[in-house]
Amino acid sequence: MGVSSPQILTGRVMHKRLLPKVHAFHYGIYYVVLPLSTLSSTALAHNRFSALSFYDKDHGARDGSALESWARYLLKQHQVEIDGDITLVTMPRVLGYAFNPVSFWLCRDQDGQLRAVLCEVHNTFGEQHTYLCVHQDRRTITSLAPLFAKKMFHVSPFLKKEGEYEFYFDIEGDNFNVLINFHNEAGHKQLITSLVGTLQPLSKSSLRFAFWHYPLVTFKAILMIHWHALKLLAKRIQYINKPVQKSTKVSTTHTSIMLHGNKND
Repeated sequence: MGVSSPQILTGRVMHKRLLPKVHAFHYGIYYVVLPLSTLSSTALAHNRFSALSFYDKDHGARDGSALESWARYLLKQHQVEIDGDITLVTMPRVLGYAFNPVSFWLCRDQDGQLRAVLCEVHNTFGEQHTYLCVHQDRRTITSLAPLFAKKMFHVSPFLKKEGEYEFYFDIEGDNFNVLINFHNEAGHKQLITSLVGTLQPLSKSSLRFAFWHYPLVTFKAILMIHWHALKLLAKRIQYINKPVQKSTKVSTTHTSIMLHGNKND
């Protein structure tokens, strides 16, 4: 079933690079889980400065317009009918600072079944791309059937744009598990990332706990990106200059097992 009230997700993020050299790290993190129909009634400060806050302009069209309207219009443009709730899973602003490598928009039907996920990706250059994860036959998304998407957006200067993502979503009850693999243009699995955590009701006390238990989490996210970039340079991993981003801001998953190579590689 879907989330009917605001929640907070606490868990761990893991990155593991497999090629050309192994490099891995993980750290604790928290996200807010916000049904878009309840934004005005959440304990989280909305569109105003606070220790922890949420601003509409950080997501979607990024102009402060209504997020639910933006999401439903995008889905309709891609022939995805969603008649249930849409829930945004994202890091809040901390002391006014926002940086979200990836946020997840969970789109459910009236029965609470997950039918689509919008993976909204940001890079450190202030750019954004959304991967619409949906089965071509619009069946329920489960952990048993991965979704594949051609990489369209430059994020890391240590990964070429050419390649394919493999998405797994296991979101049931209070558990939230997302696994995203990246396969390079030769079809070899090059990067594994995951977000694994559990949900609890969002309240002033749970926000206070998260704020102090995971201090300055958005600052930490950007710091970790640059710190591990230095480590990759020290390992002599090739640095790739930023290419011109594609004009399209939204792309969809497809049904191919792999762009190239062997799925089991």
